[in-house]
Amino acid sequence: MGTTGREWQRLTTDSDEDDEDESSFVESEPTADTCKTWRNNAGFWLLGLCNNFAYVVMLSAAHDILSHQKASGGNTTVPTPPSVPPGNFSNTSRYDCNIISTGAVLLADILPTLLIKFSAPFYIHLLPYGLRVIICILTALGSFSLVAFSTGPAQSFTGVVLASVSSGLGEITFLALTSFFDSAVVSAWSSGTGAAGLLGALSYLGLTQAGLSPQHTLLTMNVIPIIMLASYLLLAPPPHAPRWGWGAQPPGPMQSPSSTHQPLLRSTAAHQNKPPSRNISLQEKGQVVKGLLKYLLPLAVVYFAEYFINQGLFELLYFKEGPLTHPEQYRWYQMLYQAGVFLSRSSASCIRIRRIWVLAVLQCLNMVFLLVAVYFMFLPSIYLTFVLIVYEGLLGGASYVNTFHCVSAESQPEHREFAMGVACVADTLGISLSGAVAIPVHNYFCRLS
Repeated sequence: MGTTGREWQRLTTDSDEDDEDESSFVESEPTADTCKTWRNNAGFWLLGLCNNFAYVVMLSAAHDILSHQKASGGNTTVPTPPSVPPGNFSNTSRYDCNIISTGAVLLADILPTLLIKFSAPFYIHLLPYGLRVIICILTALGSFSLVAFSTGPAQSFTGVVLASVSSGLGEITFLALTSFFDSAVVSAWSSGTGAAGLLGALSYLGLTQAGLSPQHTLLTMNVIPIIMLASYLLLAPPPHAPRWGWGAQPPGPMQSPSSTHQPLLRSTAAHQNKPPSRNISLQEKGQVVKGLLKYLLPLAVVYFAEYFINQGLFELLYFKEGPLTHPEQYRWYQMLYQAGVFLSRSSASCIRIRRIWVLAVLQCLNMVFLLVAVYFMFLPSIYLTFVLIVYEGLLGGASYVNTFHCVSAESQPEHREFAMGVACVADTLGISLSGAVAIPVHNYFCRLS
């Protein structure tokens, strides 16, 4: 039978409506994906910022922690008054030194992180991500409060240790979590950690310069762990990504997309971020670690060199004829270093570096040059030192972000979560070794007459 004109018009109209529905669905999917991308990038940027904030603040407050005294009439931690002369080893020393190196605070701020990172990749998968985040938040809150209300060095160092636990557990947790998302979140995380260095140092300096006591400054920073929780809840994970559960679960029947929608939802990134379907054996973990050494060893060397400069040499690079006092020079060194780190950690979308060993060589040359400069005091201007310190930060930040990009790109999908967790051990190991070496080097220079 033939089709009448009215019937043909109705069929044509129905077909047009179906085409419009399909077109609307196709257009809505990219919009939803764009929104999720922005949410995840913003979430991981804030997580990186909050995770490293307490760690940076404790290093910025190192002088106050070492020289603090109990204020009369209350539990107020205050810095040593300006009238107290520097604690030189002797009056004949040619360097303006504190009796205790700031490397001591660095060790308290990094050794617990090192212990966590060394051991966590082999058992951390047994703990749900939500529980890990709660532990990070509580330890960060405890660190700020303990140091703020400190009545002695033991309580202060306990607070520093809690900051280290929060930072170390957070880094290994959130870097492992990136394996369930698009690889772009690694750049967002790295940029956030770089911003933590800059904003952490700036906030502590700015608030204390504005008149707040160190105690009230640290108590004000208790808002940071709350922002961490909000940032974690901001994430828009794929169905297979864990949030509060005990590890990654494959999508169930209710989570699986229909056969009609599968071609639109199945992308390369999503396929690569597919969760592991089996547990990784100890032998496989050993093979993964062995394959990562070409990136991890150079990263450890970079961080050893730069933190040796920061905690062993910054205090000794003092220009008596310069426009700034010694404490002001030290603060500027820290600030410029963090600025360099932030810039390079935020540049991964523009510049990619695969040969991390080149950055390690350049950073070691920088360390040797500044070590010789401290001994012979031949640098003519503090402004040249400023340039070298920004350069140091650029090398350190570039090595960090490019190492994790290489690890993420070269790891098998079923190994990626473990690989990202174990890779963050390298920088912590380098920092720990630098703190141990910086203390005797500091003492040696301070005994020179």
